[in-house]
Amino acid sequence: MRKLNIDVFRYNPLDPESKPHMQTFVLDETPSMTLFIALTQIRETIDPTLMFDFCCRAGICGSCGMVINGRPGLACSTQTKDLPDHIVLQPLPFFKLLGDLSVDTGTWFRQAWERIESWIHTDKTFDPNEEEERMDNELANEIFELDRCIECGCCVAACGTALMRKDFLGATSINRLARFYIDPRDHRTEEDFYEIIGDDNGVFGCMGLLACEDVCPKKIPLQDQLGIMRRMTALQSVRGIVPKFLLDRLSPRRCGCSCSEQHND
Repeated sequence: MRKLNIDVFRYNPLDPESKPHMQTFVLDETPSMTLFIALTQIRETIDPTLMFDFCCRAGICGSCGMVINGRPGLACSTQTKDLPDHIVLQPLPFFKLLGDLSVDTGTWFRQAWERIESWIHTDKTFDPNEEEERMDNELANEIFELDRCIECGCCVAACGTALMRKDFLGATSINRLARFYIDPRDHRTEEDFYEIIGDDNGVFGCMGLLACEDVCPKKIPLQDQLGIMRRMTALQSVRGIVPKFLLDRLSPRRCGCSCSEQHND
């Protein structure tokens, strides 16, 4: 049985006497121990003031995102056996710190979803008595693939652009918008999507470091979708200059495919 030395960032912004520091806790490792279990054990048996977030404990809610030995990840799905016996835990950067390992991701995601208008835009009037709209199973699966984001904030916390610029939408927002771009129920045009992400706050602010996809706990193809949306917005920006027949040939189709070859005529 290993002894785990867990260094935890401690700071309570609401306490004027609190100062940022690291505190070391020593625990006996147990079989199948996760960082969530370790932190819960610390809070229940050593220090009840330790602040960290959790909800589902199954890698679904995204609440327990934190920096684990320098890498953003989820505490509930990270087993201590996969880590060295010296573990360093810090809060996710970029987001507002609430205390210790707890950050406010909800406010940022809510504002981001409002910026990109994260809902289906349609002129149809909802009729509760009508049958649900049908779509091809393959397309439905493509939409579901992009809809698996759990809003943990790991991708944003790992993004070099986001850490330098608070106005950057980040991979999660671009992926979210791509989900509506391929949804046939959304009636927005490519020009509408361009107005949302066709600048340095959107797709052209990405430096292509791939950290977002590297740390995504759900393994969503973030860079594929960013590339598709960047190509669409780039072509939209030269409409009226490049002949229409050429743009139509180069434009990605509004489908859920992440393969660039299948997006061309």
